[in-house]
Amino acid sequence: MDKTFGLIGVGGFVAPRHLQAIKHNYGKLICAIDKHDSVGILDSYFPNADFFTESERFERYLDKLKRNNKPLDFISICSPNYLHDTHIRLALRNGSCAICEKPIVLNPWNLDALIQAQEESGYKIYTILQLRLHPSIIALKERVKAQLNKEPHKIFDIDLSYITARGKWYFHSWKGDESKSGGVATNIGIHFFDMLLWIFGACKESIIHIRNERSVSGLLILEHAKVRWFLSIDETLLPDECKAQGKRVYRSLTLENEEFSFSDGFNDLHTKSYKEILCGNGFECTESKAAIELVYHIRHIKPIGVKGDYHPLNAGLC
Repeated sequence: MDKTFGLIGVGGFVAPRHLQAIKHNYGKLICAIDKHDSVGILDSYFPNADFFTESERFERYLDKLKRNNKPLDFISICSPNYLHDTHIRLALRNGSCAICEKPIVLNPWNLDALIQAQEESGYKIYTILQLRLHPSIIALKERVKAQLNKEPHKIFDIDLSYITARGKWYFHSWKGDESKSGGVATNIGIHFFDMLLWIFGACKESIIHIRNERSVSGLLILEHAKVRWFLSIDETLLPDECKAQGKRVYRSLTLENEEFSFSDGFNDLHTKSYKEILCGNGFECTESKAAIELVYHIRHIKPIGVKGDYHPLNAGLC
C-alpha cells in the first residue's frame, strides 16, 4: 500500500511483530528510535531505515519531514507503557497517525485527553487489540451471541488462567515497576480483559482476591459472565505438565466447564491488525476505554484475600 512508517521502541520485545506487520503489508519503515543500539533486527526487515538513539534528533527529523510536506503516514509505538501517551502526541504533532501497543495508556483520564487530541489534530490513534482478530476468539464471540439470542439473560461461568514465566531481569526493568507498567494485571492481562469485555459485555462488579508483584487474581461480574481469573509471572505456579515439557507459558479458559483452546494462532495477529488499520477498519483508541478503566480499578482496589468465589490457583498462594 506504499505507506510510510516510523517506529518508536524498535529494540523492545514486541517490536519484531510490528516490523513484520509493516513489511508484510507492503509498508516502508523510514525511521526508528530506541535508547539502546542493539537493533540489528532492522537488517532483517528495513536495513535502510534511519535510526536514532536520541529523542531530540528523532523529533527534529520528524519535524523536517513535516515541513517538507512528507510526514510519515503512521508512527508505531512500542515504547514502555508509561511513555505511550507522550509518543502518541509526538506522532499527532508531526502529522502522523499513531499505532500504539496495549495498554494505550495507564490511566483513564490520559485516554480522555488523547481522544480530545485526536479530534483536534485530525489524525487517528489506533491500538493493537489482536485477540479480537484471533479466529478462535471470533468463533467464541459468535457462539456466545447465538446463545444469548436464545437466552438473553444467560450468565456464563468462566475461569481464566494465564501464567507467563518471567526471570529475574523482569524486576530490574520498567516492567517490574508498577508506576511504569501498571503491574501484572495491566502488563500481561490487558488484552484478556479487553477480550472478555468485548464478548460478554460491560463490567458490573470487580473483586480482587490477591495482588502482589508476581500475581493478581479476582472475580469479574460482567453483563453476561461471571469470571474467576488468575494472572501470574511466577514460574513456580506453572502446572506440572508445563514444567515437564519445558513450557513457560500456560493459557486456559474454561466456559461452562468446557476447555476453550486458543494457545495457537498468535503468530500473525499483528500483521492482521495492521492490515485492518490500512483498510480503514482498525481499532481506534476509544475501543480501549472499558479495559483501561477496569485495569485501573484492579490496580487500586483493596484485595479481600483468598475467600469467597476465588480462582482455584489461589490455593497455591495460601
